[in-house]
Amino acid sequence: MPNCVVREWRNLILALGFFTRIPVPSVDNFQESDLNSASKYFPLVGWLIGAIAALVFWLSCQIFTQDIAIILSMIASIYATGAFHEDGLTDAVDGLGGGWEKEQVLTIMQDSRIGSYGAVAIILTLLLKYTALTHVAIWMVPLVLIAGHSVSRLCAVLVMATQSYVKSSGKAKPLATQLSKRDLFIALFLGLFPLVFFNSIYCFALGFVALVWAWFSLVISKRIGGYTGDCLGATQQLTEVAFYLGVLACKSI
Repeated sequence: MPNCVVREWRNLILALGFFTRIPVPSVDNFQESDLNSASKYFPLVGWLIGAIAALVFWLSCQIFTQDIAIILSMIASIYATGAFHEDGLTDAVDGLGGGWEKEQVLTIMQDSRIGSYGAVAIILTLLLKYTALTHVAIWMVPLVLIAGHSVSRLCAVLVMATQSYVKSSGKAKPLATQLSKRDLFIALFLGLFPLVFFNSIYCFALGFVALVWAWFSLVISKRIGGYTGDCLGATQQLTEVAFYLGVLACKSI
């Protein structure tokens, strides 16, 4: 097998192992810096998580109503990732909501306890996801889930590409290197590809995603001068919700 194929397969395995609980083969001679090359496959990880959620949704619809099937699909995606991004959202919102100075914000983000800001954020985010998806046509939900998970992970990659990591250590430290133009193009392609299966009108949903991404990117840039791993998780969660809301808005155009 060509070395380039082996290298890219290794990168994909690393991405899956870092961002999901899905069992993957062990990687020989692993270095934390190897995750830099794997970051371009984060949207592809989104395909898989979205596909798991979509499969659970479809199977559940054979027995239950759409609203119950959506809750079960959300549980499946959270279980597959170990609530990795949800945890990032709560920590990031706690830090940004409770801290004033940069160091205070970062210290609060590192606290394993959940505060009032984080609790409110995760409850409202999950409620928005559920409510939005219950208003999507049942045949469209699997496509929306896959696209929402891939586009939102692309948004996290774009934060990495446009800002600097601001902690000396942390769960995102191995990723804290600027992406090459090639890797960024691959991430863009993988993140946006699921949209080819939608009616073109639904591409306007990306406008909602772009607005939320730009707003949150500006917030973290002003407050802490860059991103942390928690900020990447928060970006994924917020832009996933934005995509679902954008899909609903497109229905009325």
